Amino acid sequence: MSSTEPRTPEDRMSLWESSWRLVIGRPRDFRDPGVFHKISLAVFLAWVGLGSDAITSSAYGPEECYRALMEHGNATYLAVFLALAMTATVFVMSHAYSRIIEHFPSGGGGYLVASKLLGEKAGVVSGSALLVDYILTITVSIASGGDAVFSLAPLAWHAWKLPAEFAVILALIILNIRGVRESVAPLVPVFLLFLGTHAVLVLGGIGSHLGQAPRVAGEVSAGFSSGLHHYGAWGLFMILMSAYSRGAGTYTGIEAISNGLQIMREPRVLTGKRTMAALAISLAFTAGGILLCYLLFGVHPQEGKTLNGVLVHAFAGKWSVAGVPIGKAFVVLTLASEGALLFVAAQTGFIDGPRVMANMAVDSWLPRRFASLSDRLTTKDGVLMLGVAAVALLLFTRGSVDALVVMYAINVFITFSLSQLGMCRLWLGERKRRRAWARQILVHVVGLVMCVGILAFTVVLKFRQGAWLTMLVTAGLVGVCLAVKAHYRAVARQLSLLDADLSGLTGMGGAGGEPDPGRPTAVLLVGKFGGLGVHSMLSIQRTFPGYFTNLIFVSVAVHDSGTFKGTAELDAQRRAVGESAEKYVALARSLGWNSSYRTAEGLDAVDEATRLCIEIAHDYPRVMFFAGKLIWKRETWIQRILHNETAYQVERRLHWKGLAMSVLPVRVGAGERTAPVMARGAS
Repeated sequence: MSSTEPRTPEDRMSLWESSWRLVIGRPRDFRDPGVFHKISLAVFLAWVGLGSDAITSSAYGPEECYRALMEHGNATYLAVFLALAMTATVFVMSHAYSRIIEHFPSGGGGYLVASKLLGEKAGVVSGSALLVDYILTITVSIASGGDAVFSLAPLAWHAWKLPAEFAVILALIILNIRGVRESVAPLVPVFLLFLGTHAVLVLGGIGSHLGQAPRVAGEVSAGFSSGLHHYGAWGLFMILMSAYSRGAGTYTGIEAISNGLQIMREPRVLTGKRTMAALAISLAFTAGGILLCYLLFGVHPQEGKTLNGVLVHAFAGKWSVAGVPIGKAFVVLTLASEGALLFVAAQTGFIDGPRVMANMAVDSWLPRRFASLSDRLTTKDGVLMLGVAAVALLLFTRGSVDALVVMYAINVFITFSLSQLGMCRLWLGERKRRRAWARQILVHVVGLVMCVGILAFTVVLKFRQGAWLTMLVTAGLVGVCLAVKAHYRAVARQLSLLDADLSGLTGMGGAGGEPDPGRPTAVLLVGKFGGLGVHSMLSIQRTFPGYFTNLIFVSVAVHDSGTFKGTAELDAQRRAVGESAEKYVALARSLGWNSSYRTAEGLDAVDEATRLCIEIAHDYPRVMFFAGKLIWKRETWIQRILHNETAYQVERRLHWKGLAMSVLPVRVGAGERTAPVMARGAS
């Protein structure tokens, strides 16, 4: 409907629609030249939105490492070596992903690296692993946040932990449907409070033990010698690696920056690298520092509390000034900020997960609707899907962080390993053209060894405890993706046969011109120029021989995640739609029709096509609308998910307006070949 046309009662929003619009905000104007700047994230907000997952892993990653050491004969003296290994891993992986940002400035991260450098099969494995990982990112963050917050509450209140976590997921779904920037900005105070309290905890905890450094060093040395004597060098190494791999969840957010590069402020590469540097420094400081503090304070598990909760109580629980127990206030602030930021860390899953889904949908691994953008310029379907999956996983595990972390550490290192392998292959291919290739490949070789080692240890040591389930779910998702791709390829083959049948179609000496508003007019909704549109055009003539004098084509440039990356991509999409429409007009005129076209652009094909059709109906009173639709001999609900229902939705809306429309069937299916239709020129 044009902006000047008065709204009829049926066009007005219902109470539910008005309420929903109030919650998610007004539609964004994708035509606004500054819209990319408005929805993008500068370094600080990107650090908050995409880095919080990595930083808050210090709430559960070091704890898992330390618990593993305690389970092996109280080998906590290895915490020093573990902290060094953890810090080194963070910086190596961050540097490796900074190089990926340089080579893949359009974003996409591990999925794109594997697809481009190792092939589409490796890409779908990496993408599927990432999707499961982002679902686990949400669930681990929410469950850990619930543990941290309820560490402050009496045990009787813990029955409300799971319902509270569901409420947080619902709130994050709404925030992310509103927009990425809107979902991140309100969380900045929580992020800053977390950094401040944990900086005091780490610096204060280590600083308060500086005078005891000789004693601590002696205890570590004695413990190491005793462990070496008792377990041997190999046994001690296995204990260290077991703890190291068990804390693999510490590194799970490092890839988020490269995956979410599309939402970075220009210049994207520089913004991404600066964000990666901020993430690496803050993660290494918090995770390594907390692990050392566990050792210095001799932390041991207590019922109903996380190890971080025990540590904070040991560090500040007895502080007081003039009889005022400020230590308790610090404990509450620290654990509350930790719990709140863990909830915030779920943002990484909600920001990057739908983008991975969109990239895979563009490549036809997932239903293409996951690439669609809402009027808030967010991938709403992906956000909803990940939220529902996270709720289901929380129910399945009853919010157990121990179970979730084991599942969590598997998939991210599948993606890490494939990404580093792909970059190694890239630099091996460049060895004859670049002299410095050996220096460039080194960081990726080291990263590959680290990632494969952690992955292997985690799978072997934790296979029966939950690793098998992650691998099974990921394999199942890969199977679904392969089936979806096979379906789309089969349809593409059928349409290619249709294109071949109609490729030699030529006019019969007709010389159509501009449409006459007083004559019968057919309006055909088309996409790109090809057999489907041509077949539909000829079907109109076959069904209504000699009746329609005018033929107007309607085409919409639909902007989705694949094209909504910048003004250049939007312009290219507009040009492609216009060029296809011009080809249809040229063919129709050569067949004797008076023909023209009208185009629009938008985020929803149904809305824009309906608006154009109503405008045409005002200009051409004797009009009927048509659209082609793929049909199968035995249609299933799966096909309705994989293919849009644009034709039927437009038909329903036009019928409600009192306008006639017919959907023209185009048969597809195994073993079926759509018969060509012989054209006759219109009178």
